[in-house]
Amino acid sequence: MKKEVDLAGATWVKSDLSNGSGNNCLEVAFVDGVVALRDSVDVGDPDAKILIISEDDYRAFTGGIQNGQRNLLLP
Repeated sequence: MKKEVDLAGATWVKSDLSNGSGNNCLEVAFVDGVVALRDSVDVGDPDAKILIISEDDYRAFTGGIQNGQRNLLLP
């Protein structure tokens, strides 16, 4: 997917399982019709890599997990 996304005002969230602490979490932001994903260790790094995927792709992935698709999880 190619789309320029302004993440300056993004609200990033972590899993409740991370207890909001530590820098080893996946963070997610929903911005302008897409989903941005980053490693929490990269917060504040202007050169950090951020994965941008469509909302449909994100729904398919998280929906698979919610429906018990075990091969989407680490063994």
